[in-house]
Amino acid sequence: MTDKKINNGRRSFIKLMAVGAGVTATGIGALTPYRAEAITTNAHIVIVGAGAAGVSMANRLARETKGARITIIDRRELHTYQPGLTLVATGIWKPTKVVDSNAHYIPNKVNWIKETVTEFNPEGNEVVTDTGQRVAYDYLMVATGLELNFEAIEGMHAGLIGKHGIACVYDNPENAMNSWNVISQFTDEGGVGIFTRPPGAIKCAGAPLKIAMLTEHQLRTKGNRERAQLTYTAPATGLFSQPDVNEFLKSHLPERGFNMHWNSRLTAIDAQAKRATFQTAEGMQQVEYDFIHVVPPMRAPDALRNSMLAAQAGSFASGGWLEVNKHSLQHARFSNVFGAGDCVGTPIGKTAASVKAQVPVAVHNLLQVIQGKAADAAYNGYTSCPLVTEKGEAMLVEFDYDLKMVPSFGFINPLQRHWVPWVMKDYMLQGAYNAMLRGRV
Repeated sequence: MTDKKINNGRRSFIKLMAVGAGVTATGIGALTPYRAEAITTNAHIVIVGAGAAGVSMANRLARETKGARITIIDRRELHTYQPGLTLVATGIWKPTKVVDSNAHYIPNKVNWIKETVTEFNPEGNEVVTDTGQRVAYDYLMVATGLELNFEAIEGMHAGLIGKHGIACVYDNPENAMNSWNVISQFTDEGGVGIFTRPPGAIKCAGAPLKIAMLTEHQLRTKGNRERAQLTYTAPATGLFSQPDVNEFLKSHLPERGFNMHWNSRLTAIDAQAKRATFQTAEGMQQVEYDFIHVVPPMRAPDALRNSMLAAQAGSFASGGWLEVNKHSLQHARFSNVFGAGDCVGTPIGKTAASVKAQVPVAVHNLLQVIQGKAADAAYNGYTSCPLVTEKGEAMLVEFDYDLKMVPSFGFINPLQRHWVPWVMKDYMLQGAYNAMLRGRV
């Protein structure tokens, strides 16, 4: 190795260590500090949902208030690090790496009701749980997450994941591990592989692309690439909302041998026959497959979708997303309600990185309203996707509502495949996520 290459490698290593320190301390995106002093209030604040957004809210509110009653409602005791599911589904991580306990993160001063909210009554300032318990609130923080709508695909249900060549990376470690089983078999044997993406908003819109590219890389690694025919189906004519990344992917996937099927939506699965039906511009088409990655449509949970809190008109109404001002994250019609995470109706932002940027804004604005002040913090739509292109390389894509790149690290080119974003994804971002859960970033 030449001296020049050694020096370049050393400089890259030094930069990576700096990135690691920055990621551990703040995560991707700008750091939002705490208030200088906690506010004193006797308000009862209810948080619905104990996922990334809800737990992070609980910790921030516990630190930034004195005298408040804080209640979090969610039956889930296990916490899943969902950004790691693509690595589980491609054999890179073990499922145990993405599973933790919510009890490790929910503060002792927060009252945890281990039930599920089945009804929102914002006009009466209360929620109702699945046991019939009515919980009144002064202020409500909605962080329910979303649900996978497998029923929108005829013949499909979660029990099929891991069987009949069907994979789905989303939702939980079991789905991810079952997906790895069929991906591993497919990359051993080859055949026809199909990767789908539904219309509408989904969590981590980069995940279907990551699964496709990691599977293709696994085929090459095993020496079986020529034995597989790969197709990527898109419901419109694009692959990614950020225009520069979209253009890169529209050329990159075909360069790797993917057949691109535009304006194609999965409508039915015949699991026994390994046959998929797509609605296309030319009509309904049936395709036989050996492997298929199914991404179902996604929507807000029933309780939110069927409530007055859901968007009543416009593009967010069909999914039942929480109707918020996209900057303040305050509800458009109920001023004592705020939201964050996958459930909110914003044009961008169903990622853990978005949660990190949204939660401080929602909490700050809630506390402003409690004090009779203006909700003056603004979420700019920041989101981030470590777009893994193969094992060992990725692109760190960060952008905002204007679809403009907003890189956290100037030396990382967001349109360049590089080992640094891969190392961040594999080794560093989970630590930043855990710090976010504790409300520290």
